[in-house]
Amino acid sequence: MRVAAVIPTLDEATRIGATLTALQAAGIDERVVVDGGSSDATVAIAAAHGATVVSAARGRARQQNLGAAATTAEVLVFVHADVLVPVDARAWILRTLARPGVVAGAFRTRTRFDGAGPMPVVGLCLRLADLRSRLGRVAYGDQAIFVRRATFMALGGFPDQPLMEDVELSRRLRRLGHMPVVPREVLVSGRRFVAQPLRATLCCHLFPALYDLGVPASLLARLWGAIR
Repeated sequence: MRVAAVIPTLDEATRIGATLTALQAAGIDERVVVDGGSSDATVAIAAAHGATVVSAARGRARQQNLGAAATTAEVLVFVHADVLVPVDARAWILRTLARPGVVAGAFRTRTRFDGAGPMPVVGLCLRLADLRSRLGRVAYGDQAIFVRRATFMALGGFPDQPLMEDVELSRRLRRLGHMPVVPREVLVSGRRFVAQPLRATLCCHLFPALYDLGVPASLLARLWGAIR
C-alpha cells in the first residue's frame, strides 16, 4: 500500500523543510502540504522539497481534510509541521495496519528543543502528555495519526471544529476498532512550551480533560485564542 502524508502549515518556513526531508527519508510516497495563508516562505520551501502544495482557509481540521482529498494513496498519515517522523515510519504504519482489528494508529512522542535546554517542569509536562495518551487510549495530532484512506473518508474526515479535532477523530476511530500507539517515537518541537509554558500546559492537559467532560470545542477555542 502507498502512504501519503498530509501536513497543515501556517508560517512554518523554519521547520517545514526538515519535516519534509524526514518524510522523504522514511519512504512516504506522497507529501501534501496544505497551507493556511502563510506570510513567510513556507509554500516556496515546501515546493522546493517536492511536496504538493494546496491552499486552504486557515483551520487545521479543514486543512487536513482538504489535503487528504488531494491524495491518492491507500493510507494517510497526518503530520504537524514541527514533527519529525523516524526513518522507519512507513514500515511501522503498514505493519500496524496489517494487524487484525486495527483501523488506525499513532506514534509515541519525544520532544526536541532548539537552542537552550528546557526548564525541568516543561520536560516533565511533555512526558506526562505522552503517558496520558498511551494510558487514555486517545491519540493527539502531534503523534502523527495514521489511518486507512477508506476508513478516514467513511468517517467524513476530521470533524469541522476549531479545536480537539484530533481527539474527536481518535474517539470515532476507536469505535470502529483498535488504534494502537506504536513503540516508536516521532520528534515533536517543544517551542510552544518554552515560549509560553503555562498556556501550553493548559492546552495539553486541562483542555482535553474539559473536552472529555463535555465542554464544547468552540468554547475551548475561544478560551485558547488564536489557533494555528
